[in-house]
Amino acid sequence: MQPVRVTIEDDDPAPVKRRRRKSTSHLKLVPETLEHRENLRLEAERFAKRLDTSKPFSRNELETHGRAFLEEVGQPEGFLGFAMVLLGNYFWKRQFLATPFNRRMLLLPHCLKHAEGCPADYDQFGLDCEKCGACSIADYKVRAEQLGYKVLVAEGSPIVLRIIVEGYVDGILGVACLNVLEKAIDKVLIAGVPSYAIPLHTGDCKNTKMDEHWVWEVLDKYEPLPQAETTSYVPLMRASGKLFGERFEELLPRIRTKTPEQKKSVLGLTEDVSYDWLANGGKRFRPFITLAAYDAAQGGQIVAAGPGAEAVEISPGVGRVAMAIEAFHKASLVHDDIQDDDLYRYGRETLHRSHGLGPAINIGDYLIGIGYRLINMSREELGAEVACDILDSMSTAHIRLCDGQGAEMAWRDDPNWEFSPLDALQIYALKTSPAFEAALYAGFRMAGQADIYKDLVPQFCRQLGVGFQILNDLKDWQGDGDNKLVAGQDALTLRPTLLLALALQAGGAEAQKELQEIFDSREPDQMRLRRIRRLFIETGVFEKAEALVEKSRERAESLVDAVES
Repeated sequence: MQPVRVTIEDDDPAPVKRRRRKSTSHLKLVPETLEHRENLRLEAERFAKRLDTSKPFSRNELETHGRAFLEEVGQPEGFLGFAMVLLGNYFWKRQFLATPFNRRMLLLPHCLKHAEGCPADYDQFGLDCEKCGACSIADYKVRAEQLGYKVLVAEGSPIVLRIIVEGYVDGILGVACLNVLEKAIDKVLIAGVPSYAIPLHTGDCKNTKMDEHWVWEVLDKYEPLPQAETTSYVPLMRASGKLFGERFEELLPRIRTKTPEQKKSVLGLTEDVSYDWLANGGKRFRPFITLAAYDAAQGGQIVAAGPGAEAVEISPGVGRVAMAIEAFHKASLVHDDIQDDDLYRYGRETLHRSHGLGPAINIGDYLIGIGYRLINMSREELGAEVACDILDSMSTAHIRLCDGQGAEMAWRDDPNWEFSPLDALQIYALKTSPAFEAALYAGFRMAGQADIYKDLVPQFCRQLGVGFQILNDLKDWQGDGDNKLVAGQDALTLRPTLLLALALQAGGAEAQKELQEIFDSREPDQMRLRRIRRLFIETGVFEKAEALVEKSRERAESLVDAVES
């Protein structure tokens, strides 16, 4: 096997070669005795007083703090995960305690229940506790609900962030094993959500134990602060969500489907389906970027207000431009799903499968028209020059996206098995990066400061877009409830992904021959997927792709750090 030599820029050094997926299990040990845990907690509180609480730290920064803390107190690396939880707790503790009870969530793991004999059932929000007294879940649940907490008995995960973004809670008190906390930490840290975590002693997922007094120490304590100490993206995330919720039809009035009868008519079908497609599904990442860039260029007042700030009202013109970004994105997804013949999007059938090929193409075109309409509607507030500049940026992004998508389809129709990782990254830079660039530019331009960042934005968005697309490739092999419920769908449709390119590079002629045989064979899909997965594992593809994601992340962060300094 040849070492990987993948670059995003021609002069980049090659990432470190790894044969196996990097495990973190050795870093998630919990001290065995209560005395040991309490001593570390006391030392962590002292250490955390030195941390800058003006803005949230990233996962990498928290890990750096954790390692420095362990070195200072003479503890082994195995306690790194535990130390990171403790430091995160004391970083956020004052702001968590300043969150009113009725704006807090108590998140409990189902593994605290008795594995045998628990009478509770599961619903869409987790375990519906019967409060039978057989385990400690009911004790916390009853007291928390008396105080006004929202209580969820489930694993941490996307539903928690959704509840926060939708405006129900401003702080989280969570109980979980270090494995679950590791998965949830990125979302909590990036959003800037005041949180306090109680780690379980083991990750056995059955009849587990914890230090119960740690919960009681903060559960019913409220200590208000005069103002937020730490910046948070939660208000902007909520504002972005509102654009596609309660403000949707205010900002984008219906024309042909104002009544239920009109929605059922043949003339109203396209508008009704298009509005539904635009308003529902997806993370709304791109409109959030636009709002965040706009706020940053205006001085960052919304972010500085903290997670518990009152609802932010985005002006109609700014809101419509953010919605236009999403309209163009959703249009591209409709057409992309047709070209790839994808089965699912946002947990339901793709439009060409639910409504037919012709109607889906038309709906995608309609969404492009909505994007134009939204920008034009913002012209009176923002000014014609600003609206034209934003439209120019979006049209450029649209053309580059089509170039990238066209290259992908051309390769799929006539595969070139000399396809390299650099070829894949160049396609990604066209397919994914331009939309982020247009979103970021729009926010800066509406604030009047786009020229200052004209060199930074393309560089930053290249790293962001490439990393984002590689993560999508990796996610494709997991199967997910948002878009593709079938794992390995991209591989079956012979998309020219980075994973495929890495396998061809590492495996050489032998891998090329095997992949050609797999794609030409008439074996059942599951058998072909198993063969592809085995080849990807043998050539270390998943690990190499993860290393490239981290490389893109580090580069993006360094670009931002250079601006801040």
